[in-house]
Amino acid sequence: MSFRVQKAAAASFQRLVRFVNAQGSTNFGDLKTRPTGVSLAGAEVEVLEGDVGNGFRGTGKIDKIQKLLCPLPQVHAIMCIGLNYQKHATEANLRVAPYPVLFTKPADALAGPNEDIPVHPDAQSMLDYEGELTVVVGKDAKNVPETDALKYVLGYTVGNDISARYFQLPETSGGQFCYAKSFDKFCPIGPCIVSPSLIPDPQKLQLVTKVNGQVRQQTETSDMIFSVAKIISHLSRGRTLRRGTVIQTGTPSGVGLFMEPKGFLKNGDVVEVSIDGLGSISNKMVFE
Repeated sequence: MSFRVQKAAAASFQRLVRFVNAQGSTNFGDLKTRPTGVSLAGAEVEVLEGDVGNGFRGTGKIDKIQKLLCPLPQVHAIMCIGLNYQKHATEANLRVAPYPVLFTKPADALAGPNEDIPVHPDAQSMLDYEGELTVVVGKDAKNVPETDALKYVLGYTVGNDISARYFQLPETSGGQFCYAKSFDKFCPIGPCIVSPSLIPDPQKLQLVTKVNGQVRQQTETSDMIFSVAKIISHLSRGRTLRRGTVIQTGTPSGVGLFMEPKGFLKNGDVVEVSIDGLGSISNKMVFE
Protein backbone atom coordinates (compact mmCIF):
# COMPACT_ATOMS: atom_id res chain seq x y z
CA MET A 1 0.00 0.00 0.00
CA SER A 2 1.45 3.36 -1.02
CA PHE A 3 1.05 6.49 1.07
CA ARG A 4 3.25 8.85 -0.95
CA VAL A 5 0.82 10.41 -3.40
CA GLN A 6 -1.50 13.04 -1.95
CA LYS A 7 -4.94 13.13 -3.48
CA ALA A 8 -8.34 14.24 -2.30
CA ALA A 9 -10.09 11.96 0.19
CA ALA A 10 -13.25 11.99 -1.91
CA ALA A 11 -14.13 8.35 -2.58
CA SER A 12 -14.52 7.21 -6.18
CA PHE A 13 -16.81 4.43 -5.00
CA GLN A 14 -20.02 3.94 -3.06
CA ARG A 15 -19.18 0.79 -1.09
CA LEU A 16 -15.65 -0.53 -1.47
CA VAL A 17 -15.25 -4.30 -1.21
CA ARG A 18 -12.38 -6.70 -1.82
CA PHE A 19 -13.37 -10.10 -3.07
CA VAL A 20 -12.45 -13.31 -4.86
CA ASN A 21 -14.42 -14.08 -8.03
CA ALA A 22 -15.40 -17.44 -9.51
CA GLN A 23 -12.08 -17.64 -11.38
CA GLY A 24 -10.08 -17.19 -8.16
CA SER A 25 -8.94 -13.64 -8.93
CA THR A 26 -8.81 -11.08 -6.10
CA ASN A 27 -10.15 -7.63 -6.93
CA PHE A 28 -11.53 -4.43 -5.48
CA GLY A 29 -15.14 -3.73 -6.34
CA ASP A 30 -17.85 -1.14 -5.90
CA LEU A 31 -21.07 -2.50 -4.41
CA LYS A 32 -23.91 -0.31 -5.67
CA THR A 33 -26.60 -1.56 -3.28
CA ARG A 34 -26.85 -1.66 0.52
CA PRO A 35 -25.18 -4.80 1.86
CA THR A 36 -27.55 -7.53 3.02
CA GLY A 37 -26.45 -10.58 4.96
CA VAL A 38 -22.89 -11.17 6.09
CA SER A 39 -21.20 -12.93 3.17
CA LEU A 40 -22.43 -10.94 0.11
CA ALA A 41 -21.80 -14.09 -1.94
CA GLY A 42 -23.32 -13.68 -5.39
CA ALA A 43 -23.63 -9.91 -5.16
CA GLU A 44 -22.71 -7.97 -8.30
CA VAL A 45 -20.04 -5.26 -8.16
CA GLU A 46 -18.21 -3.00 -10.57
CA VAL A 47 -14.56 -4.02 -10.66
CA LEU A 48 -12.22 -1.21 -9.59
CA GLU A 49 -8.60 -0.52 -10.45
CA GLY A 50 -6.21 1.14 -8.00
CA ASP A 51 -5.65 1.05 -4.25
CA VAL A 52 -6.13 3.12 -1.12
CA GLY A 53 -2.85 4.95 -1.64
CA ASN A 54 -3.44 6.03 -5.22
CA GLY A 55 -7.21 6.07 -5.52
CA PHE A 56 -9.71 3.92 -7.40
CA ARG A 57 -11.09 4.00 -10.93
CA GLY A 58 -14.14 2.19 -12.23
CA THR A 59 -13.55 -0.25 -15.10
CA GLY A 60 -17.16 -0.67 -16.17
CA LYS A 61 -16.74 -4.44 -15.78
CA ILE A 62 -19.33 -6.24 -13.65
CA ASP A 63 -18.32 -9.27 -11.59
CA LYS A 64 -19.80 -11.39 -8.80
CA ILE A 65 -18.49 -11.94 -5.30
CA GLN A 66 -17.51 -15.56 -4.72
CA LYS A 67 -15.77 -14.90 -1.40
CA LEU A 68 -15.72 -11.63 0.54
CA LEU A 69 -12.36 -10.51 1.98
CA CYS A 70 -11.26 -7.82 4.39
CA PRO A 71 -11.80 -4.54 2.48
CA LEU A 72 -8.17 -3.56 3.17
CA PRO A 73 -5.38 -5.98 2.19
CA GLN A 74 -3.08 -4.35 4.73
CA VAL A 75 -3.12 -1.33 6.97
CA HIS A 76 -0.72 1.46 7.91
CA ALA A 77 -1.89 1.65 11.53
CA ILE A 78 -4.88 0.72 13.67
CA MET A 79 -5.76 3.37 16.24
CA CYS A 80 -8.42 2.74 18.84
CA ILE A 81 -10.35 4.97 21.20
CA GLY A 82 -11.29 3.77 24.67
CA LEU A 83 -14.22 4.80 26.86
CA ASN A 84 -15.99 6.85 24.20
CA TYR A 85 -19.68 6.14 24.90
CA GLN A 86 -21.36 7.82 27.85
CA LYS A 87 -23.41 4.76 28.84
CA HIS A 88 -20.30 2.57 28.62
CA ALA A 89 -18.44 4.97 30.93
CA THR A 90 -21.38 4.77 33.31
CA GLU A 91 -21.49 0.95 33.36
CA ALA A 92 -17.72 0.87 33.89
CA ASN A 93 -17.95 3.50 36.65
CA LEU A 94 -15.00 5.35 35.13
CA ARG A 95 -14.28 9.06 34.86
CA VAL A 96 -14.29 10.46 31.31
CA ALA A 97 -10.90 11.83 30.28
CA PRO A 98 -10.60 15.36 28.84
CA TYR A 99 -9.21 13.92 25.60
CA PRO A 100 -9.91 10.70 23.69
CA VAL A 101 -8.06 7.74 25.23
CA LEU A 102 -5.81 6.22 22.56
CA PHE A 103 -4.34 2.75 22.21
CA THR A 104 -3.18 0.88 19.13
CA LYS A 105 -3.31 -2.54 17.52
CA PRO A 106 -0.61 -4.00 15.23
CA ALA A 107 -1.23 -4.51 11.52
CA ASP A 108 -1.61 -8.28 11.95
CA ALA A 109 -4.70 -7.74 14.11
CA LEU A 110 -6.62 -6.93 10.91
CA ALA A 111 -9.16 -9.57 9.82
CA GLY A 112 -12.00 -9.95 7.37
CA PRO A 113 -15.75 -9.66 8.00
CA ASN A 114 -16.39 -13.41 8.04
CA GLU A 115 -13.05 -14.84 9.18
CA ASP A 116 -12.72 -17.19 12.12
CA ILE A 117 -10.75 -15.60 14.96
CA PRO A 118 -7.99 -17.83 16.39
CA VAL A 119 -7.65 -17.35 20.15
CA HIS A 120 -4.40 -18.21 21.94
CA PRO A 121 -4.87 -20.36 25.09
CA ASP A 122 -3.70 -17.52 27.34
CA ALA A 123 -6.36 -15.17 25.89
CA GLN A 124 -9.34 -17.49 26.28
CA SER A 125 -10.42 -17.10 29.89
CA MET A 126 -11.89 -13.57 29.69
CA LEU A 127 -12.45 -13.04 25.97
CA ASP A 128 -14.75 -10.13 25.11
CA TYR A 129 -16.33 -8.32 22.15
CA GLU A 130 -16.59 -4.61 21.38
CA GLY A 131 -18.72 -3.62 18.39
CA GLU A 132 -17.47 -0.33 16.92
CA LEU A 133 -17.97 2.22 14.18
CA THR A 134 -14.68 2.17 12.28
CA VAL A 135 -13.20 4.96 10.14
CA VAL A 136 -10.65 4.71 7.33
CA VAL A 137 -8.54 7.82 6.74
CA GLY A 138 -8.49 8.97 3.12
CA LYS A 139 -5.50 11.34 3.01
CA ASP A 140 -2.61 12.31 5.24
CA ALA A 141 -3.75 14.60 8.05
CA LYS A 142 -1.82 16.82 10.44
CA ASN A 143 -3.14 19.55 12.73
CA VAL A 144 -6.63 19.21 11.26
CA PRO A 145 -9.32 21.43 12.85
CA GLU A 146 -12.48 19.68 13.93
CA THR A 147 -14.50 21.64 11.37
CA ASP A 148 -12.50 20.09 8.51
CA ALA A 149 -11.89 16.64 9.96
CA LEU A 150 -14.57 14.69 8.08
CA LYS A 151 -13.03 15.82 4.77
CA TYR A 152 -10.19 13.39 5.55
CA VAL A 153 -12.44 10.33 5.80
CA LEU A 154 -12.20 7.76 3.01
CA GLY A 155 -15.14 5.85 4.38
CA TYR A 156 -16.84 4.07 7.27
CA THR A 157 -17.04 0.39 8.10
CA VAL A 158 -18.02 -2.03 10.88
CA GLY A 159 -15.48 -3.32 13.37
CA ASN A 160 -15.04 -5.49 16.45
CA ASP A 161 -12.32 -4.62 18.97
CA ILE A 162 -11.86 -8.15 20.34
CA SER A 163 -10.30 -8.00 23.79
CA ALA A 164 -8.53 -10.47 26.08
CA ARG A 165 -9.65 -8.91 29.36
CA TYR A 166 -7.26 -11.06 31.40
CA PHE A 167 -4.39 -8.95 30.07
CA GLN A 168 -6.35 -5.68 30.19
CA LEU A 169 -7.50 -5.60 33.80
CA PRO A 170 -5.06 -4.15 36.36
CA GLU A 171 -5.82 -6.84 38.94
CA THR A 172 -5.01 -9.76 36.62
CA SER A 173 -2.20 -8.53 34.40
CA GLY A 174 -1.29 -4.93 35.07
CA GLY A 175 -3.71 -3.15 32.76
CA GLN A 176 -2.01 -3.84 29.42
CA PHE A 177 -4.56 -2.32 27.03
CA CYS A 178 -2.51 -2.68 23.86
CA TYR A 179 -1.37 -6.23 24.54
CA ALA A 180 -4.88 -7.37 25.47
CA LYS A 181 -6.26 -6.22 22.14
CA SER A 182 -3.33 -6.96 19.83
CA PHE A 183 -3.55 -10.68 19.15
CA ASP A 184 -3.63 -11.73 15.49
CA LYS A 185 -7.02 -11.09 13.87
CA PHE A 186 -8.43 -9.25 16.90
CA CYS A 187 -9.65 -6.45 14.59
CA PRO A 188 -12.15 -7.79 12.04
CA ILE A 189 -13.68 -5.10 9.82
CA GLY A 190 -16.05 -4.98 6.83
CA PRO A 191 -18.03 -5.95 4.92
CA CYS A 192 -17.30 -2.83 2.88
CA ILE A 193 -15.97 0.71 3.26
CA VAL A 194 -18.89 3.06 2.71
CA SER A 195 -18.32 6.47 1.11
CA PRO A 196 -18.98 9.52 3.30
CA SER A 197 -21.36 10.68 0.58
CA LEU A 198 -23.73 7.95 1.78
CA ILE A 199 -23.17 8.69 5.48
CA PRO A 200 -23.80 12.43 5.92
CA ASP A 201 -23.66 12.24 9.74
CA PRO A 202 -21.65 9.43 11.41
CA GLN A 203 -23.19 10.41 14.76
CA LYS A 204 -26.64 9.20 13.69
CA LEU A 205 -26.03 5.49 13.13
CA GLN A 206 -27.57 2.50 14.92
CA LEU A 207 -25.13 -0.17 16.14
CA VAL A 208 -26.11 -3.66 17.29
CA THR A 209 -23.84 -6.45 18.56
CA LYS A 210 -25.13 -10.01 18.91
CA VAL A 211 -23.51 -13.11 20.37
CA ASN A 212 -25.00 -16.32 19.00
CA GLY A 213 -28.02 -14.27 17.93
CA GLN A 214 -28.57 -12.64 21.34
CA VAL A 215 -28.43 -8.84 21.39
CA ARG A 216 -25.67 -7.61 23.70
CA GLN A 217 -25.09 -4.03 22.52
CA GLN A 218 -27.64 -1.67 20.97
CA THR A 219 -27.10 2.06 20.69
CA GLU A 220 -26.87 5.09 18.44
CA THR A 221 -23.50 6.70 17.76
CA SER A 222 -24.94 9.94 19.17
CA ASP A 223 -23.99 8.49 22.58
CA MET A 224 -20.31 9.02 21.69
CA ILE A 225 -18.45 11.35 24.03
CA PHE A 226 -15.98 12.41 21.33
CA SER A 227 -17.37 12.60 17.79
CA VAL A 228 -15.58 11.19 14.75
CA ALA A 229 -14.52 14.74 13.82
CA LYS A 230 -13.10 15.39 17.31
CA ILE A 231 -11.22 12.09 17.24
CA ILE A 232 -9.56 12.84 13.88
CA SER A 233 -8.64 16.34 14.99
CA HIS A 234 -7.13 15.02 18.22
CA LEU A 235 -5.18 12.21 16.55
CA SER A 236 -3.70 14.64 14.01
CA ARG A 237 -2.55 17.17 16.61
CA GLY A 238 1.20 17.59 16.09
CA ARG A 239 1.46 14.20 14.34
CA THR A 240 0.72 12.84 10.93
CA LEU A 241 -2.30 10.60 10.58
CA ARG A 242 -1.49 8.59 7.47
CA ARG A 243 -3.81 7.76 4.60
CA GLY A 244 -5.18 4.25 5.10
CA THR A 245 -5.10 4.39 8.89
CA VAL A 246 -7.98 2.53 10.55
CA ILE A 247 -9.62 4.22 13.54
CA GLN A 248 -11.90 2.27 15.87
CA THR A 249 -14.02 4.88 17.61
CA GLY A 250 -14.96 3.09 20.83
CA THR A 251 -17.61 0.65 21.99
CA PRO A 252 -21.01 1.25 23.60
CA SER A 253 -22.38 -0.30 26.77
CA GLY A 254 -23.20 -3.98 26.93
CA VAL A 255 -19.77 -5.65 26.83
CA GLY A 256 -19.43 -9.04 28.47
CA LEU A 257 -17.16 -7.75 31.24
CA PHE A 258 -19.95 -5.78 32.90
CA MET A 259 -22.69 -8.40 32.59
CA GLU A 260 -23.81 -10.44 35.60
CA PRO A 261 -23.10 -13.25 35.20
CA LYS A 262 -20.16 -12.34 32.96
CA GLY A 263 -20.80 -12.62 29.24
CA PHE A 264 -17.35 -13.65 28.08
CA LEU A 265 -16.97 -15.45 24.77
CA LYS A 266 -16.50 -19.20 24.50
CA ASN A 267 -15.10 -21.47 21.85
CA GLY A 268 -17.40 -21.50 18.82
CA ASP A 269 -19.30 -18.35 19.77
CA VAL A 270 -20.27 -16.15 16.82
CA VAL A 271 -20.17 -12.37 17.23
CA GLU A 272 -22.16 -10.30 14.73
CA VAL A 273 -21.84 -6.52 14.63
CA SER A 274 -24.21 -4.48 12.45
CA ILE A 275 -24.41 -0.75 11.72
CA ASP A 276 -27.16 0.92 9.72
CA GLY A 277 -26.07 1.53 6.14
CA LEU A 278 -22.69 -0.15 6.63
CA GLY A 279 -23.66 -3.81 6.82
CA SER A 280 -22.61 -6.60 9.18
CA ILE A 281 -19.57 -8.63 10.15
CA SER A 282 -19.82 -12.10 11.70
CA ASN A 283 -16.84 -13.86 13.23
CA LYS A 284 -16.57 -17.20 15.04
CA MET A 285 -14.17 -17.53 17.98
CA VAL A 286 -11.90 -20.58 17.54
CA PHE A 287 -9.87 -21.53 20.60
CA GLU A 288 -6.45 -22.91 19.72
